[in-house]
Parts: sequence; structure tokens; C-alpha cells
Amino acid sequence: MSPRNIGLMSGPLLALCLYLFVDLVPGNPAATGMAAITLWMAVWWMTEVVSLAVTSLLPVVFLPALGIADARLVASQYMDPIIFLFIGGFIIAFSIERWELHKRAALVILGAVGSRPSNVLMGVMLTSFFFSMWISNTATVMMLISAVLAIISQVEIHLDDEEKKRRLSTALLIGLAYSATIGGMATLVGTPTNMIFLRTYRDQFPLHNDMNFAKWFVIGFPLALVLLVIAYFLLQRMFIRKDITVALDRNFFLDQKRMLGKMSYEQRAVGIVFVLTAVFWFTRDDIDFGSFIFKGWSNLFGKFKGYIHDSTVAIFMAVLLFLIPSKKVKGQGLITWDDVTRMPFDIILLFGSGFALAKGFEVSGLSTWLAFKLEFLSGSGIVMIILGICIVVAVISEFASNVASIQLVIPILVSMQKVLDVHPLLLMIPATLAASLGFMLPVATAPNTIVFGSKRIRVKSMMGAGLVLDIVGILMITAATYLFLVL
Repeated sequence: MSPRNIGLMSGPLLALCLYLFVDLVPGNPAATGMAAITLWMAVWWMTEVVSLAVTSLLPVVFLPALGIADARLVASQYMDPIIFLFIGGFIIAFSIERWELHKRAALVILGAVGSRPSNVLMGVMLTSFFFSMWISNTATVMMLISAVLAIISQVEIHLDDEEKKRRLSTALLIGLAYSATIGGMATLVGTPTNMIFLRTYRDQFPLHNDMNFAKWFVIGFPLALVLLVIAYFLLQRMFIRKDITVALDRNFFLDQKRMLGKMSYEQRAVGIVFVLTAVFWFTRDDIDFGSFIFKGWSNLFGKFKGYIHDSTVAIFMAVLLFLIPSKKVKGQGLITWDDVTRMPFDIILLFGSGFALAKGFEVSGLSTWLAFKLEFLSGSGIVMIILGICIVVAVISEFASNVASIQLVIPILVSMQKVLDVHPLLLMIPATLAASLGFMLPVATAPNTIVFGSKRIRVKSMMGAGLVLDIVGILMITAATYLFLVL
């Protein structure tokens, strides 16, 4: 039997064995069914025996068939607002490519960091890390991916080995995704999971006035910075090594930029839309800096402010690109629908399957089963409790969304805190940070899915680097919690 047929058969066979011979939650077969579907999809994603998009369609069939969720509920997960953020971001990216603004941005970055692949990787990761501290990780990657793909194209011109090109593009794209995720850990506003923690903590413990933007930063930023450095050296060692060299200096890229001449009207217009999109993303919500609160523009909508999301901004700005006229091509906008036909709909399905899995985990009770495995830690020491929390939350976050993970686990930790009689931050902070540890699977985080959409990354490459970084992240969060909070 061929390796492909083995992979094809092993997925459904393992799922069937799990469903027939294991009872995770007595009286609730839906939890076992959900675990079986997840196992099947994980095998096919890892082996890539069929297109990832085909695997992504399995929840549409089997969640209703096994009585886990109604077909309408499952289908709605494939049109989550985050997916419209993805679509709007890609339309903006296509307009940047159409007028070659991404090449100009890439040459500016290369002119600053030089052509050594390790320097380029550092430049990409630092840029992504900084932006994701202030705006959503997804928006950060959507903003930067066009420039990073252009950087890859510029550097690849001077590499003659296909394997070296593949490893270079893998390092830069995974570095872009990982650094965006890591940057979100540094500040309270960096990722929704942090804000969910803050809201729950203030609601449940109103007398504890010991958490704000600055106090989180004291813990989150050093941890994120060290994890970023480790991620950089990990990717450099795994994919770049010393055999990838580009014998060009910075002046080459600066000369290339000068040859582009002045920015055209179209480039300036697209650039303005791009900058405004980033500004609107950054300033949409209130930002609590501790000593003062910056009021976001969504407050202008009064009681409807909760209706506005980052996806609303992305689609609105994308529509503007269709409406703003081009001077070079009369009768057309800055982008046309023909330009958008390149939309990676297979990755949209992959995205949707991640949300469908998360919903399946929730409604089947599988997430609750996993989360309640934390209870066995009650008789352990505080370090083992923190370590166990990080492991369980990180595992859940690989398959469910980070937001779903933290929303599920936080209430359980509040109950545990009362039993253990420890400060709630000792449990809630490591769980919140661990919810961002989704580095292995393309569906684990939106940044992973977006860079995987470039079709330049293999699943096994992301899983190899992600497993190491997940383990390092778990150990670092445990150590940081002990150093900053326990001691």
C-alpha cells in the first residue's frame, strides 16, 4: 500500500476506533465524537494526503451527522467576522501588489537591515512584534505579508538552489506569524485573550486593584521579548543556517529603490488607505493605560459600538479601493474584481474549519472535559499547578481559538482559586499567556493560517518549529509567573 493510501485510511480508521472503543464523557457521546473528528482532521492535515481545503470540509459533514451541532450553526462558523477581516485584508494586499507598493516597502526594509538572511529575518520579526503589541495579531500579519513576500522575491533572485529558497521563505513567513502572536502577549491590548482576562478579573475580584496596562507590561513584555529572541534563533537554526548566503550589501537595495523613482498617484492613494486602515484598527477600542483611558472612535456609535469589529474596518477600506479612481487606467478603481479572483478560498475554508472545530469543542463538552483535567492539580505545589494549567490551555489552543480557550478555562480557574486559596493572578495570568501558544497547526491562530495561505510552507515545518516553541513557551510562562508573582 502506498504512503498516500496509508495516510488516507489511517485518519478515518483511527477516528472510528476512538469513537467505538473510548468513552471520554460517560453519557455524552458527542465529546468522543468531536475528539474523533479532530483526530481524523489532524492526521490528514499532518500527512497532507488530500488538499487541506478538503480536510477543512469534514466538520460540515460530521458535526451534524454525529449530533454535535446543527448544520446551520456549523456553516455559520465558515463566515465568522474574522474571515471577513481576512478577506478585506487580502483585497488591500492585492491593491498593494497591483501598484507594486510592496516592492518599495520591501526595498526600504532590506536597505535598513541588509541582505543577510538572518538580518532579514530579524527585521521582519521585530517589525511584526512591534505592531502586534498595539493592534490585533491578525491585522498585523495582513498588513505585512505583502511586503514580506516581496522581500522573499527580492532575495530569492540571488539564490540558485530551490531547497534554499524554500527554507528562506519558510523562515520569514513563520517568523512573521510567530512574532505577531508573541507580540500580542506583551501588552493588555495586544490580543483579545488579554482583554477577556482583564474584564473577568475586574468583575470577579473588584477589590483587587492590582492589574492595569503598566503592571501587565512588566510581566508580559520581558517574557514576550525573550520568547521572540528564542523564536528567532530557533527559526534561524532550523531553516537558514550558514549555507544560505546572499552576497549583496545594503546599497544594492537602496539603488534598486531609487530606480523605482517617485511614488505614483496610485501608490500614494493605496498607501494612504493602508495607513488609515492600520490607524482605525489601532484606535477602534478604548485603551486602558492605567493612569488614563484612550477613548476609541467606536464610541461615536453609542450603544452600537459593540457591532463594529476590525473586519468592519477591513471591508470598508477594501470597498473604498474599488471606488477610488485610477489615473493610469481610466474607468477603473485602484483595484478591480478581476484582481480579487486570486483570493485563496482554500485558506478561507481552512480558517472556517478552525472556527468550526472550536465551536464543536464548545457545544460537545470536549473543551469542558479537557479543562476539568486541571482539577487533578489541586493537591500539587503551586509551580506544578501553574505548569499543568499552561500545558492544558496550550493543548486546547492548538485546536480551538485562543479566545474560546481562555473563555472556557477562566471560570474554572476562578473556582480553583477559592479552593486553593491563592491569589487569582497566579492562575489567571499563566492561563491567559498560554492561550497565545498556538504555534504548531495552521488553524491554531489566524497568523498561522494567513502565512500558510502563501502556499510556501509545509505543515511539518510549522509543526516542527511550533512544537519546540510551545514547549519553550510553557516553561517560560511557568518560570515568569514564579519569578514575578510567587516570589
